[in-house]
Amino acid sequence: MSGHSKWATTKHRKAAQDSKRSAMFSKLSRIITVAAKEGGDPNPDNNASLAAAIAKAKGYSMPKDKIQVAIDKAFGSGSDAASWETVIYEGYGPAGVGMYVECLTDNRNRTAADVRSAFSHSGGNLGANGSVAFQFEKKGQITVEKSVCGDEDELMMAVAEAGGDDYEDAGEEWIIWTAATELMAVKKGLEEQGIEVKGAEQIMEANNPQAVDVSDAKKVMRLVDKLEELDDVQSVSHTMDITDEIAAALEEDD
Repeated sequence: MSGHSKWATTKHRKAAQDSKRSAMFSKLSRIITVAAKEGGDPNPDNNASLAAAIAKAKGYSMPKDKIQVAIDKAFGSGSDAASWETVIYEGYGPAGVGMYVECLTDNRNRTAADVRSAFSHSGGNLGANGSVAFQFEKKGQITVEKSVCGDEDELMMAVAEAGGDDYEDAGEEWIIWTAATELMAVKKGLEEQGIEVKGAEQIMEANNPQAVDVSDAKKVMRLVDKLEELDDVQSVSHTMDITDEIAAALEEDD
């Protein structure tokens, strides 16, 4: 196991989402409510989808009371969770960068129109189902604060024992990578070794990140921002390679 270069992309994505925390909490609440409703159990110990949704929410520092409200909504008389469904949109942004957009919606027509508008106004275009997905691999991502486990050798042994694939140094945190299907098992394995997990979620990672110049990178991120501002959009993944140079340029614009 060794550190690698994915963190620049992850760091920028997390920073952008953290800056829109209120909207992010709304999206996370919807995910939790749907997971609780579809799993038919408000107890995450008996509902794997709910456990994963809660782990993701904790990774964005969502308060426990908001998490509980979202769970309660799934079984309340006013819940509309049953009408929500996951819809995936694929397309290409500026410079031909592949875009994979995951939505949770109760109105496909509205969501499709909103996503299509975001693409068309940003120099991109929607593609057919499957036109972009093959460029990504779904992976599990676990965050552990160094204040919990600061010793790299200790962490490396713990990750190996828990069945994780890799890890990297992310400043004040460790990022642990797993197979998508092993995310919750690895999380549990770390916790059984006394390592508190900050957050855990599945992400789509580009198989072959695409190099672009700074100008195009800014255009791509404007499209990402437009998409993430939509209420129905849960996550946006792209194939753009965020190098240190591009990350610095994007931070200057934030």
